[in-house]
Amino acid sequence: MYFCTKQTCVRLANMPNLMTFTLPEQLKQAYKAEIQKTIEDKRIARIWERDASVWTGGDESKWLGWLDIVDEEKANAGRYQALREDREAAGFKDVLLMGMGGSSLCPEVLAKTFGENNFHILDSTVPAQVITAESKLDIARTLFIVASKSGTTLEPNCFKQYFFDRVEKTVGKGNAGKQFIAITDPGSKMQRIAEEDGFRHVLYGKPEIGGRFSALSGFGLAPAALMGLDVEKLLDAAGSMVRSCKATNPNENPGAILGTILGVCHREGRDKLTIFTPPEFYDLGAWLEQLIAESTGKKGISIIPVDREHLQTADTYGSDRIFINFTVKGAEVDEDVQTDLADIADAGHPMLNIELTDRYSLGQEFFRWEFATAVAGAIMGIDPFNQPDVESAKIEARKLTEAYESSGALPPDQPFFSEDGISLFSSTEYAAELENAVDERSLAGFIEAHLWNLAEGDYFAILAFIEMDQEHDDLIQQLRTHVLQHYSVATCVGFGPRFLHSTGQAYKGGANNGVFLQITADDPVDVPVPGQKYTFGIVKTSQARGDLQILLDRGKRALRVHISGNVTDALERLVDLLV
Repeated sequence: MYFCTKQTCVRLANMPNLMTFTLPEQLKQAYKAEIQKTIEDKRIARIWERDASVWTGGDESKWLGWLDIVDEEKANAGRYQALREDREAAGFKDVLLMGMGGSSLCPEVLAKTFGENNFHILDSTVPAQVITAESKLDIARTLFIVASKSGTTLEPNCFKQYFFDRVEKTVGKGNAGKQFIAITDPGSKMQRIAEEDGFRHVLYGKPEIGGRFSALSGFGLAPAALMGLDVEKLLDAAGSMVRSCKATNPNENPGAILGTILGVCHREGRDKLTIFTPPEFYDLGAWLEQLIAESTGKKGISIIPVDREHLQTADTYGSDRIFINFTVKGAEVDEDVQTDLADIADAGHPMLNIELTDRYSLGQEFFRWEFATAVAGAIMGIDPFNQPDVESAKIEARKLTEAYESSGALPPDQPFFSEDGISLFSSTEYAAELENAVDERSLAGFIEAHLWNLAEGDYFAILAFIEMDQEHDDLIQQLRTHVLQHYSVATCVGFGPRFLHSTGQAYKGGANNGVFLQITADDPVDVPVPGQKYTFGIVKTSQARGDLQILLDRGKRALRVHISGNVTDALERLVDLLV
């Protein structure tokens, strides 16, 4: 790892994943001052001593089990080898993991990075997504993982009910449980269900570890083993970072250095962390999004992670950005990209670079960023381990699903404007504001009026409650790129409901500098949830409406675009209207 000025790099530690960074002069001085404060306050030692006063003096000490989890898991690594051998002996062709947020994002990163194409993730209640997931499976030869810490999370419970029913119909009642594994906390509702239904295995997480800090616990390691990965190798990589992050001198601690940069940059108004990853590690950004946004976005402040945004020239970016660029040791470098990144640093933007040694070195990054997030939270004066606004959206969605259960219908929801199968929804107040701003009452006029609200220091987020497929993603990326280039603000994309367990916390509980475009659509084919009156479509609609309502209740600038016809055609139309 290195500390860099524009002229020199000074090596700090012999870490396999090297980190370098450049800071403009003002930030460099602020960074040095914060490092000195960390030394004086003995911040690193106090974190390892589980001293809650490092943060807010609340219940933070209850959520620090991730500090020691690597050594604990290494001592029990044999159980993961046994799990891998059990899958191989049973002859399961496919694995489907069903979970949300911290229960699914680490497995997703590992599966995509290691190219495990027979390991699938379902983290969406969009009916089309459920249908697509099922279409990839040979039901009789699939191992299903239900991952839920509490066992009460709506989505994985719906997934379990649906696929357990499908397996029962395929292999017969009494046999379905042999194809299911639960990963949950001891004593949870999911443990009870798994035992009642005769699950093949029940694996336990650690209650003292929150979901987004659970990558190196059973929630990440059991799926890794079932992919056929070498769990001990992943833990060995993580262990080297753990040892380095125990250094009480922050100048020698890679997690403390990174966390101090994040915290200081936030204090100086640089609250958009822009993430660039190489193609083979592209999904790492999705895991970082949850860790950073859900940990720091609360009490009216936030660090907003910006993932998969197209690289622009230096003059496009405002003074609210910090950049992190990941590269791979020994890989061919795109000279044009490196030139653009160097120009960004030369323009006075803070720039971090992390060189990944290999795919297993992801273990290092999981722990480095967890520790850094804890340090940044201390500097920001927040509790980085809670997520109060995630629960608020769940409550709002639950009200709607319960209304459907009791009456058979969702409460009415009236658009303030409709045009050719696309309708617009918002609060009465914000709709009136848009009405006053438009020159012509048209779809293009209202969307442009919404975007005119973007100001310096804002960010734009597309929240898409539609199937997350390549075609839809490509079109939404075109929409965000147009906004980036024409309004020069940071842009984010989240597919619902998965982002509700990730960036949704920061969008609702963080700083009021977001402008949101929610996209919803009718479901041509709906999918029932066995044992319930509601369907996956009703759940998805309730989640989208609940999320929008919380955003509006918090005074956020939010507009919902609802598509009644073909989703792809409507997205193409939106692109044409804007571009």
